[in-house]
Amino acid sequence: MPVKADFVWMNGKMVPFADAKVHVLTHALHYGTGVFEGIRCYETVKGSAVFRLKEHVKRLFNSAKIYSMKVPYSEEEICKAIKETIKANKLNACYIRPIIYYGFSEMGLNPLKNPIDVSIAVWPWGTYLGEEGLKKGVRCKISSWCRIDSRILPPQAKATANYMNSVIAKLEALDCKYDEAIVTNLNGLIAEGPGENIFIVKEGKVITPPAGAGILFGITRDSAISVARDLGFEVIERDIPREELFTADEAFFTGTAAEVTPIREVDGRIIGSGSRGPITEKIQSTFFDLVKGKNKKYEKWLDYVK
Repeated sequence: MPVKADFVWMNGKMVPFADAKVHVLTHALHYGTGVFEGIRCYETVKGSAVFRLKEHVKRLFNSAKIYSMKVPYSEEEICKAIKETIKANKLNACYIRPIIYYGFSEMGLNPLKNPIDVSIAVWPWGTYLGEEGLKKGVRCKISSWCRIDSRILPPQAKATANYMNSVIAKLEALDCKYDEAIVTNLNGLIAEGPGENIFIVKEGKVITPPAGAGILFGITRDSAISVARDLGFEVIERDIPREELFTADEAFFTGTAAEVTPIREVDGRIIGSGSRGPITEKIQSTFFDLVKGKNKKYEKWLDYVK
């Protein structure tokens, strides 16, 4: 779906979408010196609401801190600006992309003499891996490219530079006629998808890789863990070898873009019954109810726009 909206928030001002531009020598364009978030606003029974807004903005600021970026706004100001941008674009539901990056003043590896710019874009965006994928599951390939390691780049920072690792894994999967990639860490253990966290289900237990596997701590991952435990399932965070993924009863991705998407096949091996499993379906249906305000237990996760 093409990205289109009316306005983009840039450094405190609403700018017409077509005029939201940066200089060709913007430091982040050349060196990947930016951090960002992916957030969703849902149309709920009580009006538009941003899902776990404060947690996302907190992670954005933590990413900036890891890279010694001094953000010229407070977390509260960015939360407010996100809501203002949704209102300005008259959207009931949308994807939200705030980004903090080094702009243009000087070139060279040292970014510190460049301004820190902040922008917020919003636009309508449906299910990342497709509506059919939500119901039937997606086909995945374990990538030949490994997930970045904390000795190389900090995986816990949602940095623009990190996503070249994701892009190359995604392109390989698409070239091999799969829907999505799965990346392993340098120890050969399952880490995550290019833009999603991963879970498997074995003998009724829900299992997901730990922080030490090189994952990004996903907000949707955290939500799925809470939902699964509330539904009565045991959730275990531990390393997952590749072959255990092949023999899982169920598997699924979580992420702001992917939401909760089942995995039906990995490297030509059918996972479980080859479709969305019953535990995945329970977690998925609960998730979609709560983001739409239909489950009061989780209303604390909804930040209403109006």
